[in-house]
Amino acid sequence: QVQLEESGGGLVQAGGSLKLSCAASGRPFSNYHMGWFRQAPGKERELVATKMWIGGSTYYADSVKGRFTISRDNAKNAVNLQMNSLKPEDTAVYYCAARIRTGRLTDPEYDYWGQGTQVTVSS
Repeated sequence: QVQLEESGGGLVQAGGSLKLSCAASGRPFSNYHMGWFRQAPGKERELVATKMWIGGSTYYADSVKGRFTISRDNAKNAVNLQMNSLKPEDTAVYYCAARIRTGRLTDPEYDYWGQGTQVTVSS
């Protein structure tokens, strides 16, 4: 069974950086899309970044382009989200997600989800 476990969230001041990690286990992910989503208080879940498990194709929401980077950590079988130049509006619970590769990286539907990790950015 697919298991996704996020870590790395915390409290940071505006302009700072955090790196989130999503440990993926349960099966090979060579045919999967991986995604990071976030949900802020009072707002709906938002697609942040996606990446093919194998390959360099990525997608970023306009709100994070140039600041966030999604990547795969081969040694740890994980997907990371490096977040730089953080803003208070980045405050949210961040979720890792996975799906068997179908469609486009911009498609928001995913099948497997982690429990989330809180990111709080202070002014």
